[in-house]
Amino acid sequence: MTTVSTSPARTARRTPLAVTISSWAVPVMVLGQFALLASVPVTIALVGALRHARDRTVRWAAALLAVTYAIPLIVWLTRPDGAPSLSKDIHPAFVALIVAASAALIVAILRALR
Repeated sequence: MTTVSTSPARTARRTPLAVTISSWAVPVMVLGQFALLASVPVTIALVGALRHARDRTVRWAAALLAVTYAIPLIVWLTRPDGAPSLSKDIHPAFVALIVAASAALIVAILRALR
């Protein structure tokens, strides 16, 4: 007779690991001057949270992160006299908002694990 035991961390995870990793990668990339490439983890966090997260707070925090990232991206794309990169054009207040929204997503994910 074989007994299979699963770890409590595996069964308790309600948010995909990709969403968790992406929520940590966004502020690192934005602060590290890779703001345009941060669109990849923002998209992964949003899609993963909306499709697989059971907690409503995680979904709302992922949507908040996507909106706070989309605003400076759209402004950069639509400005005719914009800087050559998003990192050079983004206002520091939006960087702070993106980092704060990502922190809110991380806190929501950690709260959902409890």
